[in-house]
Amino acid sequence: MCNSTALSPFSDTSVSAVVAGFVAMMTGYTSSLVLMFQAGRAAHLTDAQISSWIWALSIGMAVCTIGLSLRYRAPIVIAWSTPGAALLVSSLPNVAYAEAIGAFIVCAVLLTLVGLSGLFDTIMRRIPAGIASALLAGILFEIGIEIFRAAQFQTALVLAMFFTYLVAKRLVPRYAIPLTLVAGIAVAGALGLLDFSRFHVALARPVFTMPVFSIAAAVSIGIPLFVVAMASQNVPGVAVLRADGYTTPSAPLIATTGLASLVLAPFGSHGVNLAAITAAICTGPEAHADRSKRYMAAVWCGIFYLLAGVFGATIAALFAAFPKALVVSVAALALFGSIMSGLANAMHDARQREAALVTFMVTASGLTLLSIGSAFWGLVAGVLTQIVLNARRA
Repeated sequence: MCNSTALSPFSDTSVSAVVAGFVAMMTGYTSSLVLMFQAGRAAHLTDAQISSWIWALSIGMAVCTIGLSLRYRAPIVIAWSTPGAALLVSSLPNVAYAEAIGAFIVCAVLLTLVGLSGLFDTIMRRIPAGIASALLAGILFEIGIEIFRAAQFQTALVLAMFFTYLVAKRLVPRYAIPLTLVAGIAVAGALGLLDFSRFHVALARPVFTMPVFSIAAAVSIGIPLFVVAMASQNVPGVAVLRADGYTTPSAPLIATTGLASLVLAPFGSHGVNLAAITAAICTGPEAHADRSKRYMAAVWCGIFYLLAGVFGATIAALFAAFPKALVVSVAALALFGSIMSGLANAMHDARQREAALVTFMVTASGLTLLSIGSAFWGLVAGVLTQIVLNARRA
């Protein structure tokens, strides 16, 4: 029995899980890696410090993703906070780097305390299932339509990938995404869209920075990072898991990411949190037909995170070689199943239908207020709508 348990992750691996893990990793990096470089350059960080920043985030995401997914046998994907990185583009240049590191630690401590207290679980249990599903659909919608936006600029590439997906979905649905990815790379190569001129192999090296604590940095960076992480990452991240039928307790997930962020902050990590968009690539049916085996997609995502961390500069150059249209198209097609599931579940209960619609529309709008993303405001709008409509019926 012990041997079979130990070997179960290997037996649960499939080609679709490996590809889903790779696409999730690739989507996460390509969507916000540019923000990391932009923030680092704006703050006049050295190349070594920026490389260490990416290394710290990658290692934190890898260890947490692999460890939590194997521990709970659920596709738990961890990512850095993209809204947090966007926040740092404007705030990081205004403080000393050592003080920013201190602010990262403040944020990590707050995340750890919220996770250990169990308060997050209490809040999530009160969110109606229809609203959670609508939140998922709204988060993924903007990524899903990117394939059609990309078609305006790289029509031949996108159409080739789209029809490859349709044909593969009809004939061999389990391998629709892998075949689409292969077709996309082949067509991009034929069209001369692959550019390996800047590709090089380089290892990332961690750079330790002694933190300095200041009230100004804690208020301008630490607390906003915490709010953004909870509202724009952890809340929708748990909603993605719930919408796809995973009842994993959220408290230990939040606490673990908080502790990882705390340990890695001196090396530049501004924090790792639950993923939402990239998680849906691993929680959906495209990752594996059997829901109980989709955790391996997240494990593979973690393995690719690990490689990305060790070969940080190399991975960045590799991603730069692929045209953006190829990356966003694969990500969009991989999320089709999750978007359909989210919309179907959101509209299932007639009593929650209107609140779910409001949640979906606000979330999909991309609304940003007070530096907090649309996922949080969609959730707030949906819950308020549900409360008002219930009061009216009563």
